[in-house]
Amino acid sequence: MYDLTGFQRDLLYTIAGQHEPHGLAIKEELEKYYEGEIHHGRLYPNLDTLVDKGLVEKGREDRRTNYYTLTRRGRREIEARREWENQYVDELLSDS
Repeated sequence: MYDLTGFQRDLLYTIAGQHEPHGLAIKEELEKYYEGEIHHGRLYPNLDTLVDKGLVEKGREDRRTNYYTLTRRGRREIEARREWENQYVDELLSDS
């Protein structure tokens, strides 16, 4: 996960939080978080990168719609990232 951009990590987390989301559902979730428009030219190439890296699987819902799911490797990467983050922020968050 160290070689992903922040946007790619956000994509991975967004996919993890939904059941087989399609591209537009992912886009809508990220637009809420970023409080702005996410262009297709940014979204789909980054989704393809996650597929190419073996973190996400792309399936076909119909002729026009793809859906995305995490692979086992994608899940392991998120778990490892969370463990790494927790070693730095657990104490901070428990003080709140």
